Amino acid sequence: MKITDIEVIHLRVPAPGEVCEWGEDAIIVRVHTDEGITGIGESDSSPMVIKALIETPNSNLYCYGLKELLIGENPLEIARLWQKMYWSSNYVGRRGAGIHAISAIDIALWDIAAKYYNVPLHTLLGGKFRDRIRAYGTFIPADRPEDNREIALKLVEKGFKSLKFGGGVLGDDPDTDYQIVKHVREAIGYEIELQIDLATKWGTAGHALRMCKRLEEFDLNWIEEPVLADDIKGYTKLAAQATQKIAGGEALTTRYEFKDFLERFDPDIVQPDITRCGGITEMRKIYDMAQLNGVQLIPHGFSTGILLAASVHFLASCEHGTLMEYSESTSPLVNDNGLVINPIAFHEGFLEVPDRPGLGIELNDEFIKEFQVN
Repeated sequence: MKITDIEVIHLRVPAPGEVCEWGEDAIIVRVHTDEGITGIGESDSSPMVIKALIETPNSNLYCYGLKELLIGENPLEIARLWQKMYWSSNYVGRRGAGIHAISAIDIALWDIAAKYYNVPLHTLLGGKFRDRIRAYGTFIPADRPEDNREIALKLVEKGFKSLKFGGGVLGDDPDTDYQIVKHVREAIGYEIELQIDLATKWGTAGHALRMCKRLEEFDLNWIEEPVLADDIKGYTKLAAQATQKIAGGEALTTRYEFKDFLERFDPDIVQPDITRCGGITEMRKIYDMAQLNGVQLIPHGFSTGILLAASVHFLASCEHGTLMEYSESTSPLVNDNGLVINPIAFHEGFLEVPDRPGLGIELNDEFIKEFQVN
């Protein structure tokens, strides 16, 4: 079997030039083969940058576009192809967007392999430990703190026993942060897990520690990305002094960055995104390192149903893969809103692990035509 083409598809809800919110654009790939098997992948990153990294022609030994590297290759040789992409793009890749692009293709290659062997992806990864995975619902908070009561209650009514919010105004003003957390906690009670994502907007460890102390009364399960992932001292201070668990890592790529993060930053929870960290191939290495360091791995996931499917299969194959993020974005691109014909099923707070071959999902071509950027 040989790779014949890599199709890169840019989807966007707002018109070009208009502001795009999380979940309102996407970059997906289809890897085609001469045996009629097509693999699907995505990267939750800047679509035009990823498209360029895949489609750009060769410049020199270390500046290959990923598509050029893979045409004619056997898609079943996933580990070798990952290393080929990594080595041959290392002037423009190695970290960040270069690895984001590799991630999309890597997911598609695993999808192809599982379809080729006619097994669900979790079987190819070693077998599933569970038939369903607990999900926590993530939402972007409303600007007015009191408006978040209704949002949170509706998610509890859907069956979520765990919630997270982040983005929007969270992190801009200490008093607003306090009021949002207060209103949500009062609305849902203390039986529901609650965590917050600052998207690094608390800025410094000193301010973050003050906010952690101020929010102690609300029994937050974890506080996510209070400061930048480059801030070693900040994370170690927070991990040592905050009463809440400290989580982070969604912006990191490859086992090398995660090795540093796990060993030097001392987080309680690490959150690689399977569409950014290096795909399924690299995610497996990161999970093993997390286990060796006594750290829980809970993947980041706030994009399409492709990301969700890849993450669910991966977690099902992990002994301790017991919790997955579930985006409550209203974007038509997200989860079960239209892009995926047969999305991962959500029921009473859990995501069902599919047993269809590959990722077990199919894309809606008419939907793609409606939102594709040409």
